[in-house]
Amino acid sequence: MTTRITDAEEGTWDVQAWPVTLVSDEPTQQWAVHEDPLLPVSSVSGRTLYAPVTLVLAPGVVMGAWPALVSLGALLGVGVQAFLAGRLGLPVGRVALLTLIACLLGLVGAKTYYLSTHPHERKRILTVGMSVQGFVITVGLTLLLGSRALSIPTGPLLDVTGPALLLGMAVGRLGCLLGGCCVGRPTRSRWGVWSSNRRIGVRRIPVQLLESATALLICVAAVSTVLTIGVSGGGLVFLASLATYTTGRQLLFPLRELPRTTTYGRQVMLVTSLVVAFAAAGVLLVR
Repeated sequence: MTTRITDAEEGTWDVQAWPVTLVSDEPTQQWAVHEDPLLPVSSVSGRTLYAPVTLVLAPGVVMGAWPALVSLGALLGVGVQAFLAGRLGLPVGRVALLTLIACLLGLVGAKTYYLSTHPHERKRILTVGMSVQGFVITVGLTLLLGSRALSIPTGPLLDVTGPALLLGMAVGRLGCLLGGCCVGRPTRSRWGVWSSNRRIGVRRIPVQLLESATALLICVAAVSTVLTIGVSGGGLVFLASLATYTTGRQLLFPLRELPRTTTYGRQVMLVTSLVVAFAAAGVLLVR
């Protein structure tokens, strides 16, 4: 278990910890020491650290793993996109330039989307997380608008971008596992993986690995489809692959530790993504 004390004066502190119980929740939380000789009392001395660093330090968390693996996923995704763009006869240089701009704007979109769904964390704008939904939406809109400005066929561009996004997410989710975010619920199952949410280390459902595997499988299917068709699917490969990934993601959400922030949002998104995935795949098959 990892506990952090923020807003402390800089210097060396002697800290003691006792087990406590909640005695009152109104008007503010009040705690009392839990007297039990079987429960340990701990003491430690140490210096204060820079808060953004402290927030990512915990047993089982690899510092820097998330940005490193997300960056690696982005590079691999751009590589796959460039390969497919060449196969479809797209201007690889302009595609790469537009993709770079889309990714940078996508980071802003990911942060904005996260803050809009977690308004209580807006005071920590630099240290809070990002949302993959915001990234994908922003990248998609940027590609739609940018393709017209750079005279790149929109449908083929989207078709080569779908597998790239999925590969990036497959690798990036490994960073979530090592970085202690998007964690699964605790479990006693032998298939659980010991991991930390930066606060409690315990055997958990490896939901990040499941989502990574889902994205990778759909990526392979999307790449195979583009190579098999040999021509653009008119954006249908992008639509089918992202909708299928969204379906899998909605099915995995109940395995996460944190509850959803909406009542029916997951059900609506699940049905919508299923309809879109089947419709796009069906049109591709009959073309």
